[in-house]
Amino acid sequence: MEFNQLESFINVVKHNSFSLAAKELFITQPTVSNNVQNLERELNTTLLDRTSKTIRLTDSGKVFYKYAVDIINMREKAKFSISEHSSKIEGEIEISASSIPEQYVLPYIIRDFVGIYPNVSFSVNHKISKNVVDDILDGKQNYGIVGARYYSEMLEYIDFFEDELVLGVPNNENYPWPSDECLDIDFLFSEKFIFRKLGSGTRRLIEQSLSDKGINLDDLKIISFIDSNEMIKKMIELGLGVSFISKIAVKNEVDLKKIKTLRIKDLNLKRSFYFVYSKNRTLSPVVEAFKDFLIDWKI
Repeated sequence: MEFNQLESFINVVKHNSFSLAAKELFITQPTVSNNVQNLERELNTTLLDRTSKTIRLTDSGKVFYKYAVDIINMREKAKFSISEHSSKIEGEIEISASSIPEQYVLPYIIRDFVGIYPNVSFSVNHKISKNVVDDILDGKQNYGIVGARYYSEMLEYIDFFEDELVLGVPNNENYPWPSDECLDIDFLFSEKFIFRKLGSGTRRLIEQSLSDKGINLDDLKIISFIDSNEMIKKMIELGLGVSFISKIAVKNEVDLKKIKTLRIKDLNLKRSFYFVYSKNRTLSPVVEAFKDFLIDWKI
């Protein structure tokens, strides 16, 4: 059993694709296929079900995948222990993050982290919070950054940043109130709304907060469900509707007087961003350093 076989297997599972696995590993697709086949031959079992359009782990594959990840992580830990003598933390952190922390918080984190550990690089993938968590539970990732907690006994969450959702409205004569004015909840029923799509941590918090007040999304006039925060902000600017949005995400537009932010009485829209990871996985040394860094980090 060789490391390149394990890496090929792990990356095929991660991407659900032999070709994408080959691209990430900088080898050919036939080489990836050959590595996985040799691994299956050595283990005398089938690890991947290739009969459908989607590549799936067999029952044996699910059992072995956890060990494969631990073996690769143990190799990285061994490399780190050796390099520790020269006080180096180095390598790549590949992290999946949900929209708001990815776009508006993670750049500051990376800046501060690489200021301390200049030999570390980052690869960042954008995913909604629910998908980040699902990937960890499915064993495709070990960790990520999310804007909502999804309960599982397998997961550990570290709260590292507090955010607040505000109601973003166009800065025009139709909204005469000063910024941060607190309005009655009935105001919501007179507005056209733009909402994030399902799976977003932002939407999850809004739905829960409104539900606590006996309000369902069906009670509001929703004109669009959008994935992109940048598109939502532009639609607010153009007067197409209003939206609950992260205060940090809309800061520039508020400073430029393109958007105004309001609050709604009795709606608690504060939330945290979390570093989430699997309790059952061994994090690599560089990711452990990143996790410890986030505990004390301040923007």
